[in-house]
Amino acid sequence: MIAFIGSVFSPYYHWARKRAQRTGGAVDPGDYCAINVAIYSPGKKRWTMTERGRTQVVRSARHFEVGPSALEWDGAALTIRIRERSAPIPRAVRGTIRLSPEHLFNWGSALDAAGRHRWGPIATRARIEVDFDRPGVRWGGHGYFDSNEGDEPIEDCFESWDWSRTLLANGDSALLYDLRESAGSERLLALRFGQEGTVTPFDPGPRWPLGRTGWRVERAMRSDADGPAPSIVRTLEDTPFYARSLARSSFQGQRAISMHETLSGPRLRSPIVRLMLPWRMPRRF
Repeated sequence: MIAFIGSVFSPYYHWARKRAQRTGGAVDPGDYCAINVAIYSPGKKRWTMTERGRTQVVRSARHFEVGPSALEWDGAALTIRIRERSAPIPRAVRGTIRLSPEHLFNWGSALDAAGRHRWGPIATRARIEVDFDRPGVRWGGHGYFDSNEGDEPIEDCFESWDWSRTLLANGDSALLYDLRESAGSERLLALRFGQEGTVTPFDPGPRWPLGRTGWRVERAMRSDADGPAPSIVRTLEDTPFYARSLARSSFQGQRAISMHETLSGPRLRSPIVRLMLPWRMPRRF
């Protein structure tokens, strides 16, 4: 799940910025908020990303509420209460997620050369409990929690990126951001986050192709040069500009399965794609 303030994928936010550029006005990111939930349980897949304006948003240091859904931090755990309807087929999505970090990191990095886009893992390993009655999904396991922020639309800066998070056998987390900027430069962040709070760069190996998605979006992943080629285990989300997958690769001799995401900037910039997005991202005033 993702909580958005100024939803980076919102066509409404994009069109509002374009109008503001013509008129010299300003756009409030707080008027384009959403809570995105994706459930991939067999036979119970749901997607919700309903966008709401400032009159339906409440924010404080520990609380973020968007319409009927909310996130609450109590100092030890993040509790997320979801009361949404899926799109494009309207079905109830109702439940609670509780994420309890094992260690909180105070670490961040710029993603681009100009420092206009920033990323910071908050909890690279956490205990998570999921309890949904619509659809009926209940499980517990390990989770991950991070934050992104930016001073401009992501499609203005990035041509593409591949991101992955891997939970290693000893409990550490390997995080990769492999970025290509529209100006032509590339940037790689490959970091190992230890259970005791250490952050250590490592060599993730060369970039390997992972094959295109159904929407023909190119995917790639770093993996050991002397290991087997990485491969897709399962594609979870396949959209015209973004893909989320489970991928198998090798990190410093250790075979592991990662959560992997790919973004295509040119696809997100496409006017045709913008017109398609409201089917999956409705707006409620």
